[in-house]
Amino acid sequence: ENQAQALGVAIVGTRQPTEYGRRWTYRIAQALARAGVTVISGLADGIDAIAHQAALEVGGRTLAVMGTGVNLVYPRRNRALAERILSQGLLLSEYPTGTPPDRTRFPQRNRIIAGLSRAVLILEAPQKSGALITARVANEYARDVYALPGSLDNPKSSGCLALIERGASMILGEAALLEALGAIPAIEAAQHAPDVMPPNLSAELAQVLSAIQMEPLLLDQIAQTSELETGTILAALAELEMMDLVQQLPGMRYQRC
Repeated sequence: ENQAQALGVAIVGTRQPTEYGRRWTYRIAQALARAGVTVISGLADGIDAIAHQAALEVGGRTLAVMGTGVNLVYPRRNRALAERILSQGLLLSEYPTGTPPDRTRFPQRNRIIAGLSRAVLILEAPQKSGALITARVANEYARDVYALPGSLDNPKSSGCLALIERGASMILGEAALLEALGAIPAIEAAQHAPDVMPPNLSAELAQVLSAIQMEPLLLDQIAQTSELETGTILAALAELEMMDLVQQLPGMRYQRC
């Protein structure tokens, strides 16, 4: 099975895209949705709304992370889009029902967009775009970040070009992107190997070690299997590393020694 079909991928960007940004957002979102990828965005104007709309048009799944209560769509003109998303996807918010829009809440919800996604795509963004917050958080969460290259003459591409300069992967068309995403491991519960527990381990250390396999696992996979808080897991991993029971690999991946 294609790994891309098990992924959620975020598409974010400027609220005022150029025709170039609009066109490529449509193309990329539809290609992902047709491949079975869940398209995740923030229901804002511009790139977000286009990504949701494009996924819906081809019968794909899409998930909107809101900066308001789920019953208050902002901007209001996206209410019809939100209703369509409910028929083919999900509206999600960390805020209670009735929470009104506030400019501080929208950057905060970007961490949820990044956390739910295995990769974050920035389709068009100027230097001070909120989409760049999502990209930064994605890096902190060990998510893959892709950016659409644009013209040096277009200020709305300057944020994407800066991300590429700092190491983000370039989006070079639908086929190349799907091929790259197909190589990204999905976040799935790890299969348990037969547990061979060293003696005298605390309950938490044993719980974390039992979630780790000989094959490298992402921190997310360990968290899903162990059902412990991330801080507890990180502390346990550090102790297990000192005991030479676990080793850390690039990209916040861990495996048994």
